[in-house]
Amino acid sequence: MAAKNTTHLLKKLRNLMKNSNFVSEQLHAYIIPSGDAHQSEYIAACDCRRPFISGFTGSAGTAVVTESQAALWTDGRYFLQAERQMDNNWTLMKDGVPETPTQAEWLSKVLPTGGRVGVDPFLIAAETWKAMSKHLESNGHMLVPVAQNLVDVVWEDQPPPPTNPLITLSIKYTGVAWQDKVKNVRKKMKDKGAALLVITALDDIAWLFNLRGSDIVYNPVFFSYCIVTEDFLGLFIDESKVDDAVLHHLALKTEENNAPANDTDASVKVTLYPYDAIQDYLSDLKDKVSGKVWVSDRSSYALVSMIPENNRISLPCPIALMKAVKNATETEGMRKAHIKDAVTLCEFFAWLEKEVPAGNVTELSAAEKLEKIKRHQEGYVSLSFSTISSSGPNAAVIHYNPSEETNRQVTTDEIYLCDSGAQYRDGTTDVTRTVHFGNPTTQEQECFTRVLKGHIALGSVIFPNGVKGHMLDTLARTSLWEAGLDYMHGTGHGVGCFLNVHEGPCGITYKTFTGAGLEEGMILSDEPGYYEDGKFGVRIENLVLVKKANTKNNFKNKGFLTFEPITLVPIQTKMLIPSMLSQKEIDWLNNYHQTCREIVGQALRDQGKQEAQEWLIRETEPLG
Repeated sequence: MAAKNTTHLLKKLRNLMKNSNFVSEQLHAYIIPSGDAHQSEYIAACDCRRPFISGFTGSAGTAVVTESQAALWTDGRYFLQAERQMDNNWTLMKDGVPETPTQAEWLSKVLPTGGRVGVDPFLIAAETWKAMSKHLESNGHMLVPVAQNLVDVVWEDQPPPPTNPLITLSIKYTGVAWQDKVKNVRKKMKDKGAALLVITALDDIAWLFNLRGSDIVYNPVFFSYCIVTEDFLGLFIDESKVDDAVLHHLALKTEENNAPANDTDASVKVTLYPYDAIQDYLSDLKDKVSGKVWVSDRSSYALVSMIPENNRISLPCPIALMKAVKNATETEGMRKAHIKDAVTLCEFFAWLEKEVPAGNVTELSAAEKLEKIKRHQEGYVSLSFSTISSSGPNAAVIHYNPSEETNRQVTTDEIYLCDSGAQYRDGTTDVTRTVHFGNPTTQEQECFTRVLKGHIALGSVIFPNGVKGHMLDTLARTSLWEAGLDYMHGTGHGVGCFLNVHEGPCGITYKTFTGAGLEEGMILSDEPGYYEDGKFGVRIENLVLVKKANTKNNFKNKGFLTFEPITLVPIQTKMLIPSMLSQKEIDWLNNYHQTCREIVGQALRDQGKQEAQEWLIRETEPLG
């Protein structure tokens, strides 16, 4: 993985930082965030500014360039990858490590007196702007918005924004018509005293309108904004994406004569506007509504700053939580998607078991084979992220992405870790399995067993309704901690239903988390791991559904919850040291494997996949 030479790019950027054609006054530092104008985690090619300027391609990270230094902050998932991909112009700042300064702390130390720090106001969340600006000002510096993105000026072959068509989803997949979702959103607005709601997160808008897109690879979303009032509904979108099927779906045309629908409830009638018109329209509309404007402080500073603070509700968008709690139709769709995905993984691992000993498999060929297998499943749309197909030391790179430069053969001598997922019309999947096609070492087995113990401890816990994920994270780590081991990533993230594979506002992490408490109907991942740099990595990941728990008591009528795995893929028992497991843990594993055998076995029989079924039977034999 050769590091990108960024010397000439940084020189051009630094020249622009003092060019009066682009900045009103000289900048002493320029911030390049990872996200887009919607603060998306995963972004379209046209928005990959931080990867372009730094060479680091991970999904999380912020680059800061001063007159003489360049630094990049990212989390523990990407330390090894960033070290490999960045040249010596850059300093890696390891987020989550106690001695690592924040961006604001570092800038306050390296800037000259009265330093000016620039950033594109559309690419930074208002809450991030507020905290950074406060810290910089307290040290005599200033954070300033720069209207023209300076990286865009440097980036001569920057791809154009995508104009991909949309997919309409019927109530068969969503369970609720989009018109009813709008009415429910308005009830939330009324509860908070909001006269106007600005929606900027792409998955919130896709969920609200029961539409999907492909503007961002692996994420079925489309570039858009939405404004909701009591009697108005505006969708800001490139109208080239809005074909007749979408117009019919939005009740803007009838099936019979292609004329506008006359019987549409006026309060849920959609008005279309150009995507780029959001600023002008919001500027005009905000003064015409009598009441507060609800715009999340996780939206861009560019939009949030348009609303006076005393007239603003800065809470998270209500759709985030509405979307996280899946209805019965969505839950059933997610179950169906995971059965299909389990079929593909049984077929894949059966193929690997046969081909790896013959020396016919590399990380890349394995990833390609898995995607090919998935394409044959009904309702398959795309992968939900780039498959992490990693062998030996590459498995220690938490979010490894195989390339021609890093590609290793999958052998019988090393661990193979595969983290994969898919987008089906009825749901989104994300599953990780770690396997060995030869004889694992005792150290590998012990680490795997401790990871499984953590996975089971979290997956079988009972907890009060509304508990936040950071209160449960310890359960997944305790067995590792007992041996002086740990991992530097969160334990669980929310997952969308044919939406983003990483979905807020819930999660399970060691960091103090301000997200939502857990509720029945949420779906999250349970994915502890362990990574030995330069040697191997282990991760076991299921998606789990939050459901009601049957308890003897119900303290103060709180209601208690637990998790049910909806991922149904065998966990390799060869990687275990059974004597390290309690009887309760053995029972959990045997019951899980019996469920896999029954449900996935039937699906394999229905699809006539005999070799995969035979593999499933072998891999789900009860542990003694």
